[in-house]
Amino acid sequence: MTVPLGGVSLAEHAAVYSALADAGFTDVWTAEVAGTDAFTPLTLAAAWEPRLRLGTAIAPVFTRGPGLLAMTAAALAETAPGRFQFGIGASSPVVSGDWNAADFVQPFARSRDMLRFLRSALAGEVVDKQYQTFRVKRFRLERPPATPPQIMLAALRPQMLRLAAAEADGVILNWLSPGDVTTALAETKEARPGFEVAARIFVVPTEDAGYARTVGRRMITSYLTVPAYAAFHRWLGREAALTPMWQAWESGDRKGALAAIPDELVDELIVHGSPDQCRARVQAYADAGLTVPVMALTPTPELERGGFAALTELIAALGPR
Repeated sequence: MTVPLGGVSLAEHAAVYSALADAGFTDVWTAEVAGTDAFTPLTLAAAWEPRLRLGTAIAPVFTRGPGLLAMTAAALAETAPGRFQFGIGASSPVVSGDWNAADFVQPFARSRDMLRFLRSALAGEVVDKQYQTFRVKRFRLERPPATPPQIMLAALRPQMLRLAAAEADGVILNWLSPGDVTTALAETKEARPGFEVAARIFVVPTEDAGYARTVGRRMITSYLTVPAYAAFHRWLGREAALTPMWQAWESGDRKGALAAIPDELVDELIVHGSPDQCRARVQAYADAGLTVPVMALTPTPELERGGFAALTELIAALGPR
């Protein structure tokens, strides 16, 4: 499950983590966009609920320096030995540049260089090296973790997917259908045994299909207009389906962009329906090759009316059988 959950303060998440573990969820994963940072919710989970594994999806490679990113990951790995999977990725020009004053240049090279640096640093090595995108002079962690975390790389298209297979412990996918998983994983055939495959799956847990599709369209215009995701879906073969939305968005016609997204596309990319239907759709992702299918709950009118009691009931209903 993606945490933190909406409508619940971080200080109140101890009950959320317990409910997730009781329901059979194995992992909690974070994102880092403009809400919480990627590490604080996981640190709380590590302290409050030892049954859960932890993961970042993702910690951006542009928004922290190499040493700070290594120290932050090492601290969480020390807090939760053997339970932390460290997902990194390029993020986007908006997150990195507009919001964090970092130059979003050479995202592939920066991701590769940070992956290689972190592998060495988290193993406790002295790193004194000129990488293509940055220079590190004699850095060594004072507290290297006894159990270094698995390092996973966010990837969308062939070059980054092949890098993940060659050098990372796993790959993190995003914004794709169960059928798209097979296409993406065809580029990771050289991965070593035990290679993890994670993806965030957006779940709108309501049987009101009209409401779910309205929410899904807003999410699609927010993400699939980002250049990297647009290129990803062109590669997946959705150029014809998405071009009307892209054209309307580029012209400033936001309502037209929403209206141009067909129901069928929303239903491919957004899980919605009853808890049983949502679980079945998530299972389809696992059957396609995900080893870590990560739900991301979107608020619904039912949850807003029912409050925390409705949320805990939903968590129990969504948990694996």
